[in-house]
Amino acid sequence: MTTSSDTPVLDTLAAMTLDSIERCGLSPDMLILTRIAALVSIDAPPVSYLAHIDPAIKANLTAGQLQDVLVAIAPIVGTARVMSAAAHITEALGFAIAVAEDETGA
Repeated sequence: MTTSSDTPVLDTLAAMTLDSIERCGLSPDMLILTRIAALVSIDAPPVSYLAHIDPAIKANLTAGQLQDVLVAIAPIVGTARVMSAAAHITEALGFAIAVAEDETGA
């Protein structure tokens, strides 16, 4: 299969995500919180959380809501996964802030 895109993998992931969002009946905030919980459950790397920062901001999610999700799933996924997720989320946020500062020249 040939493609005219220089980023076929990213394009496929974006299309899958868009299709999922269009077929899902959850509100934007619940969708993102559900995805964060799923990321925690698989011990996702920081880049996976990074991809959800902008949608989380657009859904008006708060740090408190994110913490509530981590508290709610801790008994299911375990302490190690929750702590790993917290570190990965922090790393992703740090990267997003650095990129934003670089783009604004701050």
